[in-house]
Order: sequence, then C-alpha cells, then structure tokens
Amino acid sequence: MNALYTILLLVISNVFMTFAWYGHLKLQQMKLITSWPLWLVILFSWGIALAEYSCQIPANRIGFTGNGGPFTLMQLKVMQEVITLIIFTVFTTIFFKGETLQWNHFAAFVCLIAAVYFVFMK
Repeated sequence: MNALYTILLLVISNVFMTFAWYGHLKLQQMKLITSWPLWLVILFSWGIALAEYSCQIPANRIGFTGNGGPFTLMQLKVMQEVITLIIFTVFTTIFFKGETLQWNHFAAFVCLIAAVYFVFMK
C-alpha cells in the first residue's frame, strides 16, 4: 500500500509543481496576470508550491526504505522525474496548443522508461 500512496502523492505533487512552475506562463498568455510585477507572480507560484511540498515530502517519507517504504532514494528520484515529465507533457499539450510532441520527445521517453527499468533492476 505504501507504494501506491507514494506514487499517488508524487502525481498530485507534480501536478501542483507544474502549475507553480509553468501555470503563470499560461495565465500571462490569457492576459490574466500581465500587469502583475514579478515578485507577485513569484509569491503566487510559491503558494502553489506549498501544496506541492505538502504532497512531495510525505510521498518521500512514506516511500523511502529507511522509513519502512518499498523504494530506495534512487528509485524515488527516478520515479519522480518520470512522473514530472509525464505530467509536464500532458500539461503542455493541453494548455499550450503551439507545443507539439516530436519524435525526439518520444525517444527521450523511451530512455526514461529504460532508466526506470535499470534503477529498479536487482
């Protein structure tokens, strides 16, 4: 069950992270925050990032072998990166219509899948 909770929390965390890091660009494109000074955009993003950390930290604590979880630090990190790129890809293709997936993106994803395989290999 710890593995499932860890992965679920990592997914939720990365949704918040993607919105914190890149959501302001879409809001700017939509002309909702074009007049905001940079410091306000940063504070706005930090508020979203707080929700991200509220999921990321428990995910790592629950999932880490040192706390009774099923994953090593390397496994947690590689899973987090793969989840991040999946969430980012979905976010980008939905919210930024000018961005398209190309063959090299798929090649990179294959490499990431290989990274997950190798990091979990005994």
